[in-house]
Amino acid sequence: MTELTPIDPPYTKLLDTLDDLLTQGRHDAVQKINTVLLETYWHIGKHIVEFEQQGSSKSEYGKKLSADLKTRYGKGFSRSNLQYMRLFYLKYPNRQTVSGKLSWSKYCELLAVSDDLARSFYEKQAVRENWSVRELKRQISTSLFERIALSKDKAGVLALAEKGIIVDQADDILKDPYIFEFLNFPEKLRYTEKELENQLVDKLATFLLELGKGFAFIGQQYRITLNNTHYYVDLVFYHYILKCFVLIDLKRGKVDHHDIGQMNLYLNYFKHEEYTEGDKEPIGLVLAADKDEVLVEYALGGISNQLFVSKYQLYLPDRKLLTQELSLLLEQTENGE
Repeated sequence: MTELTPIDPPYTKLLDTLDDLLTQGRHDAVQKINTVLLETYWHIGKHIVEFEQQGSSKSEYGKKLSADLKTRYGKGFSRSNLQYMRLFYLKYPNRQTVSGKLSWSKYCELLAVSDDLARSFYEKQAVRENWSVRELKRQISTSLFERIALSKDKAGVLALAEKGIIVDQADDILKDPYIFEFLNFPEKLRYTEKELENQLVDKLATFLLELGKGFAFIGQQYRITLNNTHYYVDLVFYHYILKCFVLIDLKRGKVDHHDIGQMNLYLNYFKHEEYTEGDKEPIGLVLAADKDEVLVEYALGGISNQLFVSKYQLYLPDRKLLTQELSLLLEQTENGE
């Protein structure tokens, strides 16, 4: 029987080096293929637009062009795909602004967004957070841009569209409302706060996507003990960009001042008992099905902690209504109202 001998360390080093080279090489090859594909589709779109500008925009060339290209090159040249290539050139006339980090499938999703500001935001955010096509589709369908933009002034909206979400402070991670359509709750379902909480944890990956980049799940029903009395925070996260705990309490109905006071208690406890060197002050978020803006304003008055109240919805928002509200906000800001 032949004895197994330890692998020679220089050989192990060689194997690891080659593994790194092959992995990086394959990644670079895929990236280059994607970049060339995007450039090709951009040029196809450019030639189609130039052909139309010569007076052929109303002709039936599209159907014939699709058929001829499919005959020569196979799949990928449907009439709708050619329309996307045409739109690709029109929306990105400067080829240098096209990101090679996004696939053609992702650009097709982006091209379906008619508003230029929103499209720019989703593009920047898709690159920043490395969204899959599925994740990108969800963020567009839940009107992420409009939900965040409505809390900003015109300069903030334009910055959001130009750069995406820059997380520097507590406000940057907030949304109002949060959308939990992924829970698939029937419209007339009578659910408890505990059921809502359990479902969010069961579908944690999508919940984290809705919360945004930087959230790490710590625990559910996190126990706090004061004078032999136990209190429980529904959900606790750690935000590794802001370097602080984020506490979330869920409310089935409308938030009241007791809910805000309870969250303030939790925040004070975490500041003194859970703090470790390097941590910043914790953030508290009360998520309720509804809220009275005036009550919330008075209940939060005088509180020095980072405490916020947002609504959540179980169904997709009315995108048309959100777009109208955002347009009105931009008009009011423009007019100095």
